[in-house]
Amino acid sequence: MLSRVAENLYWYGRYLERAEDLGRMVNVNAHLMLDLPGRLAPGWAPLVRITGSQALFDELHDVAEERQVVRFLLAEPRHGGSVLSCLGQARENLQAARDLVPREVWEQTNDLYLAARERLAGPLGKRARHEFIVSVIRRCQQLIGMLADTMSHDHAWDFILLGRYHERADMTTRILDVRSAHLLRGVEDIQPFDQLQWMSVLKSLTAYQMYRRHVRLRVNGPDVLRFLLGNPMFPRSVSFCLEAVAERLHGLPDHEAALVAVGRAQRMIDQADLERLVDGGLSAFVDRLQLELIGIGDRITVTWFRTAPTAAPVSGNA
Repeated sequence: MLSRVAENLYWYGRYLERAEDLGRMVNVNAHLMLDLPGRLAPGWAPLVRITGSQALFDELHDVAEERQVVRFLLAEPRHGGSVLSCLGQARENLQAARDLVPREVWEQTNDLYLAARERLAGPLGKRARHEFIVSVIRRCQQLIGMLADTMSHDHAWDFILLGRYHERADMTTRILDVRSAHLLRGVEDIQPFDQLQWMSVLKSLTAYQMYRRHVRLRVNGPDVLRFLLGNPMFPRSVSFCLEAVAERLHGLPDHEAALVAVGRAQRMIDQADLERLVDGGLSAFVDRLQLELIGIGDRITVTWFRTAPTAAPVSGNA
């Protein structure tokens, strides 16, 4: 397989996952804003920070209210990490590698982008926005299901899953970092609503029901961190994603250096003292973990795509 085609498939997996995750965050944040008292509600600005697009947002908008943030995250063409841009980039990357995937997958990817572009061209009320996001999430998941059932599980499939799980691990750490900062800032009157906000962290990752199934305790910070960072059975935990990346790497040639990078990240999680992280230090820990994830991406890039590393920003690929 040509390195350029492998890179296209890798980024197809990343962009599809990113569009799904962004949509889910917008919906969950809307529900959280309704559930919390106004003085404690996190607002909409944290969603911009999660995507790492604060500088661009500040350039385009003077305030971070719901209308501005939602439009920026869903439909802003100048924002490479908006849902519309992600779907467009997924479409372009797959178009360059369409000979390696079933025709139906290409057709559905193309149709998803065109439908999203049409829907986002006009005003989007809250109810219509919710329905649009649910539709995007379902169709992204349907595409992965179609690929799993109709595509040969060869190296092309490996690169799609590499991108998908690498992006998912990155997004999980970003959500933990930004959402948890609001919970851990030491404000006394936030304590009665701790459980509700930790629940929102779980729901941002569609993890609440599985958390209750595995943990069976009141929702609290250390258990949520333990579940989202280290649970080996939940598909959106960082540990599960790293293991999935390692599994795909094993099937590729010259995988040794990339596997070493994955192992470093996994050891960080295994050795973390989560009780202490909740009391302080979570942000610094997540920053180090995100650097390890960037290192994994650089190693994948050097080994299979290019000769020089380039960190993968949340806003897009090179």
